[in-house]
Amino acid sequence: MRIIKINNIQKFATQILPKPSQNSKTIVESILKNVQKNGDVAIRKYEKKFTGANISSLRVSKMEIKNAYSKVSKTELDALRLAKSRLAKTESRIKSLLKDISINNDGIKISKKFIPIENVGCYVPGGLARYPSSVIMSVVPAKIAGVKRIVVVSPPNSDGKIDPLTIVTADICGADEIYKTGGVQSIAALSFGSKSIPKVDKIVGPGGAFVTAAKSIVCVRTGIDMLAGPTELGIIADSSANPKFIALDLISQAEHSNDTFCYLITTSEKLAKSVNDILSELIPNVERNAFVKTSLKNNGFIGICKNRFTMIKIANILAPEHLQIMTKNPKSLAAKIVSPGLVLLGDDTPSSASDYILGSNHVLPTNGFGKIRGSLSALDFVKISTEVTSSKSSLSKISKYIKVLTKAEGLSNHYEAVRGRLE
Repeated sequence: MRIIKINNIQKFATQILPKPSQNSKTIVESILKNVQKNGDVAIRKYEKKFTGANISSLRVSKMEIKNAYSKVSKTELDALRLAKSRLAKTESRIKSLLKDISINNDGIKISKKFIPIENVGCYVPGGLARYPSSVIMSVVPAKIAGVKRIVVVSPPNSDGKIDPLTIVTADICGADEIYKTGGVQSIAALSFGSKSIPKVDKIVGPGGAFVTAAKSIVCVRTGIDMLAGPTELGIIADSSANPKFIALDLISQAEHSNDTFCYLITTSEKLAKSVNDILSELIPNVERNAFVKTSLKNNGFIGICKNRFTMIKIANILAPEHLQIMTKNPKSLAAKIVSPGLVLLGDDTPSSASDYILGSNHVLPTNGFGKIRGSLSALDFVKISTEVTSSKSSLSKISKYIKVLTKAEGLSNHYEAVRGRLE
């Protein structure tokens, strides 16, 4: 990895951020339009083109779900159920905070209720790896929130089948429908609907560049959770940190794909060199080393800072998806860092564990969006419903103020609608 001494923070942050590709937009738009026009025919066409699969029925049948269970081991089932239960405990606590409220202002009654979204589509990636963990992270919060219809879509293999572990996880977590389609065509199906796949009101879940581009286009008509890009891991460490742990953590997130953004920020030149040496030693022998090597070489860096203030500033500017703080007093640093999607404290809280069973959600904001939102949660699957009741008496008390404001905005008929009730 590149070792860089950081002097000008703003200049460094501007130069180091990966530049997103715009090459996919035209392709994505053409697929979306085709699926909107031709529905299932277009979906099957693109599955054949991209996966080689001839799919007769897009929906996973009850028999296919039953057969999937026979291909999953008891230890896998136990792990999935543990991951589900731990996340469900967290999400249930979040949901419990959403209490209906009523307000009375001089006879004007306002009530606020938290109502579940009715139809949600959960995208589960496939292709380079299988991600039953992403099923848990998307479906469980939706179920806890009370969503009535939860749809899972995931890319099939060349035989037209979804990985059994993904199917079983979707079933365990309470998905109502599972479909054998991925990529842009699945996002189009969820947004526009087709004969086989009724449309949804919101699409959630991580995906590659094409899926993210598709979500960005359809969001004008269908809600989305976030535009999540490639995996990001930032690590802040001082001389007390274990360099091998840092190297292992960087490798763990870099194995996702060639375009992950993983880096170390430290005040210790000795630690920086040690981590780099360990990476050079480990990478040739790890699995998926082609992804790890390419990603860390092209996108990764080790930044050497003058002091703690610089590390904090960079972490808040870059706002990584995951931020691990491996210092003598991680809580004191964490108190000053507000931008990352997820903050993990201490040597024994690796981001890789948070991706599975710690009880936090791994669907997280990237590309700096941690500055405005956190992880996917039950909050993403509810809407605030507002009811207002007024009376002639309460309108009379505020009518002169309504007159002032409507006149200021040049919207006189707004006031007339009030005045007409008071005559």
